[in-house]
Amino acid sequence: MEYNDKVKEKVLTDKDISNLALRSTLLQAAFNYERMQAGGWELAMLPALEKIYKDDKEGLSIAMNDNLEFMNTHPVLAGFLMGMLISLYESGENRETINGLRVGLFGPLAGIGDSLLWFTLLPIVAGITASLALEGNIAGPIIFFIIYILVYLLRFPLTKAGYKLGINALDFSSEESALISKAATILGMTVIGALIASYINIDVLATIQTAAGNTVSIQTDLLDKIMPNILPIGYTFLLFYFLRKKHVSPIMLIVVTFVLALILSLLGIL
Repeated sequence: MEYNDKVKEKVLTDKDISNLALRSTLLQAAFNYERMQAGGWELAMLPALEKIYKDDKEGLSIAMNDNLEFMNTHPVLAGFLMGMLISLYESGENRETINGLRVGLFGPLAGIGDSLLWFTLLPIVAGITASLALEGNIAGPIIFFIIYILVYLLRFPLTKAGYKLGINALDFSSEESALISKAATILGMTVIGALIASYINIDVLATIQTAAGNTVSIQTDLLDKIMPNILPIGYTFLLFYFLRKKHVSPIMLIVVTFVLALILSLLGIL
């Protein structure tokens, strides 16, 4: 569904962007296995979207629906992406461009945040401060607490930086906008393809005994030879078929997947 009604004036203030950064802490407030952080993401974006669209209920509805799609990114860096996208909404940018950037960037931002913060900075700080604490030095827990609070506060400058980046990148001609929209869509599809391989893991444990007495692994000796991860991508397309063509509830598909995984695991097949 297309909706490209242009917002002609800047309506968000610095206070609104600070509020967006604060509300980004709600990112995992409604975490679920169907859409991960989408509920919290929507909740954080909603006040800004309501202010942008004002009495335009159709535009708001479409924007809300777009932002309830699958989301899984780093809690601290989420504000940067929120700020960038909200500036695009404010300027009435093409929704395909916005959706493509959202899908294409949440994965890389998650990787950057995990690598720099969760796997590097905080473990190093925790190791040093834990050593201080074991020696009875009260500075240990205090320093860790201060560093952790500073990491939390990073979301405020990052959200504002994302918002300014979005504004400064908006002077597009129609041809440039279409090109960016196409590039963002390709990036988004690439990320989704990578997520299939990362999030879905199906390994066949069953083996075949040959007449010569050899044991052939169905997974490594057959399926992986055809194409690695052929089962995850095949099962993904099967679920996509039921969602789009048969209109099966996502919850039903999750339940069926869980039951199948349990039964096939007990039988020693997967």
